[in-house]
Amino acid sequence: MRSTPRAEAVPVATPAASLVFTTVLSHGPLTRLEIARRTVLSSAAVTKAVRPLMEAGYLIEGVAEDARPALGRPANLVRVDGGRALFIGVKVTGDEIIAVLTDLCCRVRVARHLPLTDRRPGPVLASITGLAQELLTEADGFGVQVRGLGLAVSGDVDRAAGVVRYSPFLDWRDVPLAELAATVTGLPVTVDNDVRALTVAEQWFGAGVGLSDFALVTVGAGIGCGLVVHGRVVSGAHGVAGEIGHLPIDPLGPPCHCGNTGCVEAIAGDSAIVRRVREVTGLPVADPAGALELAHRGDPGAKEAYARAGEAIGRAIGAVVNVLGPQRVIISGEGLAAYDLFAEQIRDAFAASAFGTAAQCDVMTRPLPFEEWARGAAATSIQSFIGTDTY
Repeated sequence: MRSTPRAEAVPVATPAASLVFTTVLSHGPLTRLEIARRTVLSSAAVTKAVRPLMEAGYLIEGVAEDARPALGRPANLVRVDGGRALFIGVKVTGDEIIAVLTDLCCRVRVARHLPLTDRRPGPVLASITGLAQELLTEADGFGVQVRGLGLAVSGDVDRAAGVVRYSPFLDWRDVPLAELAATVTGLPVTVDNDVRALTVAEQWFGAGVGLSDFALVTVGAGIGCGLVVHGRVVSGAHGVAGEIGHLPIDPLGPPCHCGNTGCVEAIAGDSAIVRRVREVTGLPVADPAGALELAHRGDPGAKEAYARAGEAIGRAIGAVVNVLGPQRVIISGEGLAAYDLFAEQIRDAFAASAFGTAAQCDVMTRPLPFEEWARGAAATSIQSFIGTDTY
């Protein structure tokens, strides 16, 4: 596979330049005055930061094409040239690999899906390599080089080391995925937990833009949580901050694969709901789709399983809000297909467990397809490329 030059990077040699670039990336187009206001930098500091970014072609300044005629000279707007660089993002699930090609503004240009038939690291790496090759070929058509590859995997991931320490859905332990992928693709590689990667995308390009403190809670095969505190994605001293799926909330609850009892994930994860539906209905429900269909048909046992899951999720969100006091909690993930079955229980359990004014936290739902998780992986690659990837 071809190798992508590693030397070029966004010229953000100072904290001010980094702040200006990321501000324009997330909030732009902006006038220089607006940049100064948002960054609390002087006009002179903004000009000094903008100049090398423009000379390198990463920022463009001009009058917006849709600007309305007005008296006086219209203000010039500074924006990121999204087409200046391309990135590949890959999300690995237990049964599928999703890959996207994005521009510097994390807009998806091309998407690919590939069934995963063998979860061992070698075959998965071969599939990632094949998808990366396809997207590198697609990038040739844009005439722009791919500057990085981001990989998102569930579980305990050490981003700094590029190692998947433990992924329960893949049954991986201590896989040096970044090193392996960089060797076969020739690209700079960033590896991160999938929920944290999605949180980066939401912070820079989604429902978290402009918020200094928010949480992203994902429901589906697992129950995850990404945390942004004081404008930074938090991974914690041991890299597992936000693992609300393993909050034990019911000492008499079902066993969890982590070894504890009554964890949120053991009650509200997809496989947990399917098991519960089988237990209470006596029916051979095979998968989440079957459980969902049964509940939507009004089966009381299936509906009870989803209500129980909603209560667990709501209590977990309440715990997050009580501890961190975020401005917003974003609920996402493939499990939102069942949101109508447990929305009321999530709201009630959250309201009951949130302390005082913490209950005023904005809790919103944001359904996202799996391509968005791959886009999150691309966002971590963009973050590394810019040099703002320290948690």
